[in-house]
Amino acid sequence: MYDEIRKTDPQLYKAVKGEVLRQQNNLELVASENYASKAVLEALGSVLTNKYAEGYPGRRYYGGCEYVDIAEKLAIDRAKKLFGAEHANVQPHSGTQANIAAYLALIEPGDTVMGLNLSHGGHLSHGHPLNFSGRYFKIVTMNVHKDTELLDYDEAAKVMEKERPRLVMAGASNYSRVWDWKRLKKMADAWKAYLVTDIAHYAGLIAAGIYPSPVEYADVVTTTTHKTLRGPRGGLILSKAVYSKAIDRTNFPGNQGGPLMHAIAAKAVCFREALTPAFTDYQKQVLKNARKLARELQARGYRIVAGGTDCHLMSVDLRAKNVTGKEAEAALYKAGITVNRNTIPYDPQPPMVASGVRIGTPAVTTRGMNDRDMAAIADFFDDAVKHKNEDARLRGIAEKVKGLCARFPVYPGFEK
Repeated sequence: MYDEIRKTDPQLYKAVKGEVLRQQNNLELVASENYASKAVLEALGSVLTNKYAEGYPGRRYYGGCEYVDIAEKLAIDRAKKLFGAEHANVQPHSGTQANIAAYLALIEPGDTVMGLNLSHGGHLSHGHPLNFSGRYFKIVTMNVHKDTELLDYDEAAKVMEKERPRLVMAGASNYSRVWDWKRLKKMADAWKAYLVTDIAHYAGLIAAGIYPSPVEYADVVTTTTHKTLRGPRGGLILSKAVYSKAIDRTNFPGNQGGPLMHAIAAKAVCFREALTPAFTDYQKQVLKNARKLARELQARGYRIVAGGTDCHLMSVDLRAKNVTGKEAEAALYKAGITVNRNTIPYDPQPPMVASGVRIGTPAVTTRGMNDRDMAAIADFFDDAVKHKNEDARLRGIAEKVKGLCARFPVYPGFEK
């Protein structure tokens, strides 16, 4: 594999080969990561990367677009079918760029936006002061209850009445429970606000029908196409038909230049895969694995934020173990387990230290691991946290992790 890179660029080949082996030999528990299929990878590496195609199918600014038009139309039609949407724009390069297009299609800079508090599970593009969202819009926040760690809809309604946001951005990067999209739509309608839902984390589960869909309620829905959708890195916008022209012209020429046609082709592959019964079975197993892993960690003395999970991810509170998220992330990586530190609601630690880690099951489930393997993963996790400063012990855990991973190859043949 990668023979041409090996011949022409040995330095880069070394990095790529190293990453292949890292993915094979480590347990990937970062909730936002997954393994794309070989078909998706083929599309990403196809000759479609050579084609400039500014505009939309049938309305390009370049000649010679008849074949990339086919690819984009396939992606659009499959996305609409997959999510039951009236309109789809498959060109955003990322989830954040999809959010930029959604904001600028509906409201003006300086308008008020309500989003979930970042430290309570929100996302940078929902209002962080260093992000475009926080720089160009006035941000007010939704929060979770301090006791239940569930979204406080009553408080959010009061903030809406006081602040009158023009747009409500609902969605999260670290909220494990179900969103009440219908209630949020009713709240937004009461003050003539748009409802945009960012389902980047939940998209695969929604596509499979095992997590509630906001498409019926939201004016605009944004998502990434990786994470639980298991496609290429990129973005997607779904909307009501009434917003289709505004979304399209805001994304191009307003927000982006030429589309990445190889990535759009890979999105088409991803959406086709997601329309199969096998994908539904996969998502059911993702949820089963997440709930099993949460229970196994709870049995070992860890507190799971909000008491458990209704999706693919969870946040693990480490305070009872007298370990910070930063310490746990480092120790777990030495043990062959990749996670990311994450603040918990009302966290006493700063974000770069954090009191928790966020973990998820999409990647290990793609490998074929099931709920029975979650007990072993919980043992590895607990052992590494308990012995965070013992490098020899952590190396021993890493060997056990490697043994488990060997039973579930990611890309057979790639490591050769």
